[in-house]
Amino acid sequence: MTRPEGPPRAAIFGCQGHRLTEDERAFFARVNPLGFILFKRNVNDPDQVRALVAEMRETVDDSNTPVLIDQEGGRVQRLGPPHWPDRPPAAAFARQARHDPAAAAEDLGGTARAIGYDLADLGITVDCWPVLDLPQADADPVIGDRALGTTPEMIAELGRVVIDGLAAAGVSPVIKHLPGHGRATVDSHETLPRVETDRETLRRTDFRPFLALNDVLWGMTAHVVYDAVDPARCATFSPAVIDGVIRGEIGFGGLLVSDDLSMGALSGDFAGRTRRSLEAGCDVVLHCNGDMAEMMAVARDLPAMSAAALDRLARAEAARRAGRGGGG
Repeated sequence: MTRPEGPPRAAIFGCQGHRLTEDERAFFARVNPLGFILFKRNVNDPDQVRALVAEMRETVDDSNTPVLIDQEGGRVQRLGPPHWPDRPPAAAFARQARHDPAAAAEDLGGTARAIGYDLADLGITVDCWPVLDLPQADADPVIGDRALGTTPEMIAELGRVVIDGLAAAGVSPVIKHLPGHGRATVDSHETLPRVETDRETLRRTDFRPFLALNDVLWGMTAHVVYDAVDPARCATFSPAVIDGVIRGEIGFGGLLVSDDLSMGALSGDFAGRTRRSLEAGCDVVLHCNGDMAEMMAVARDLPAMSAAALDRLARAEAARRAGRGGGG
């Protein structure tokens, strides 16, 4: 298959199973998406995953096409026994860091490098990790033990360890969920969270880990409404959040990917979700569940990646190849 002329289009898609169907092959070849994402439903054994990754890249005729996965450890790991180790959740390292920060950093760094090597061995080049959300006691447990600490300082310190560990293995990290999901009292996979905290408090708390790590070159939005910034739209759909907070106050300059468009937090048809995300300032939309009808709706009016997004992607790929987790 020959990739269509011109830049890739601004989406990352999942697929249904262990191999691509003929319909998926034809769809990806026609749409020419930026990249792909894998889930547990796509994973059997190492040889099968390598073959699927190769198939995905063949459809767009590009061996450098990004392939993503969520491999955090704990509850969120798409690769697991018997072929890959069962890694501990982030909170285990945060607990260790309270009494022995140096040992926690060493152990977490080793885990991040090991995860990175696992992914690189399969041809996976981007890991949607670390989670930089600051958890709150009254929040929904969707973040919970995925968090790298309970203070902005600890999250930033351990987040940098994850970033450097993945980068050392040749895998790009993705910081999430910008500008912070830790106060959400409902699970955005199911319904739309609303955060009523004032902006100054958010600046002093939730935003700070992202500000400290704003040199990372991939980031993912939160499907969360922040009343103090834009009470009408969640971050993914909000120019005020993306331009004013993520790009502005936080200073994130990397490739910005929406969280999954098929999550229950969002409403409206998929063409509209796609348009609203990109118009708000996301560089790329993410659609994960592999539902062909939904993917076709996402692709209906999907534009090519902008020149600015392509530049961000190029910087991210150069950093990955150099073993750097950030832009410095």
